[in-house]
Amino acid sequence: MRLDIAKGGTGLVYEIRNIVNVANRLKEYGIDVIWENIGDPIQKGEQLPGWMKETLTEIMQDDRSYGYSPTKGMLETRKFLAEKVNARGKVQITPEDILFFNGLGDAIARSYSAIRVDARIIMPEPTYSTHFLAEVLHASFPPNTYRMNPYRDWHPDIHELEHKVRSYGSIVGILVINPDNPTGFVYSEESLRKIVDIARKYDLFLVFDETYHNIVYNGRETLPLSDIIGDVPGVSLKGISKEFPWPGSRCGWMEIYNADKDECFARYMKAILDQKMSEVCSTTLPQIAIPKIMSHPEYKNYLNQRLHHYERFSNIAYELLKDVPYIMVNKPNGAFYLSIVFNEAVLNGRQRLKIEHPEIRRYIESIMTESIEYDKRFVYYLLGATGICVVPLTSFFTALPGFRMTLLSQDEAKFEYTVRTIAEKVVEYIESGNQG
Repeated sequence: MRLDIAKGGTGLVYEIRNIVNVANRLKEYGIDVIWENIGDPIQKGEQLPGWMKETLTEIMQDDRSYGYSPTKGMLETRKFLAEKVNARGKVQITPEDILFFNGLGDAIARSYSAIRVDARIIMPEPTYSTHFLAEVLHASFPPNTYRMNPYRDWHPDIHELEHKVRSYGSIVGILVINPDNPTGFVYSEESLRKIVDIARKYDLFLVFDETYHNIVYNGRETLPLSDIIGDVPGVSLKGISKEFPWPGSRCGWMEIYNADKDECFARYMKAILDQKMSEVCSTTLPQIAIPKIMSHPEYKNYLNQRLHHYERFSNIAYELLKDVPYIMVNKPNGAFYLSIVFNEAVLNGRQRLKIEHPEIRRYIESIMTESIEYDKRFVYYLLGATGICVVPLTSFFTALPGFRMTLLSQDEAKFEYTVRTIAEKVVEYIESGNQG
């Protein structure tokens, strides 16, 4: 071509999906891959109940479901969601304070791209990859973070958060993911209120990713941002991908709180809306479905059944892993992920797992460059040796080596096999570096 048209890459890799390329290569050799890399309940065998499918079938008879929706989203759905917030008796919003997107990935990308390049959002570490990548693409620098402490059940370091907010004047917002991805941590009311107090004290806005807000178990409880935000400006990011679950719907929304109380924040929200005006609309049919499904008499029981499943699997995984040497594990209480951390200094570049298939062994070893992260090295050896596909924890922008898996399997025996195999291979891998 006349010019080199490809824009230079950032060097960032979305490992949750990148590892799929490696796994698919293994499938060509007949390996049965156990997918633990991505939070797709449908891929892992969850089935929508009949009443939900019937509801969607009825909506499909409505010609409106095939047309464009308004830029902000279907009015009746925004009214429904605003009423759900207002019924809690705390912050009050109108349908105009709700904005739909083509999935939360779209909402996240636009949220960061609408911020000035010299303004930053501080985020948890580890953090969900979509937030991290969007912040880096917006500012061209790694983000500021506050640490989630694996030695305190993944509690956030609130003191570090306030210290960094006080020290770095470029920080304008605080990101909270509750329940957390990738750790499964559920924030207490006390921690949430402390974070809101920091935002109020230093004149910041809040971004709460509440994708998994209704997926909390093991007796834990938490609060939505709308209950505790008071007069602080902020946004809640929500969706149906995980809760219904309907990841293929690509339907998420932003709830905007207190835009009328801060002129700068109002301009920021307008900038997001202006970007949104450049496209016709977000997906229509899923928007129409939201009030019909969420208000269905079977919905609460259906969600509770799923919570019992995740609770049981979180306990199975924890019991099988908690005494395994060389790793540290906390029981997840929300979302459907489990993050395991390797103990300090147990990983090195000499360790490996035995891979029987010679071509797979050569392929996996060809990936092992000198610069590869130690936990990523383990993850690829695990995949080559067992077909189990997890994600390295360092892919979530943290120096903590480890890996994340899901609680989404629908086959308890297969899930136990997967976790037991991981436990065995952790020990085998670590101790292989001491041989010879």
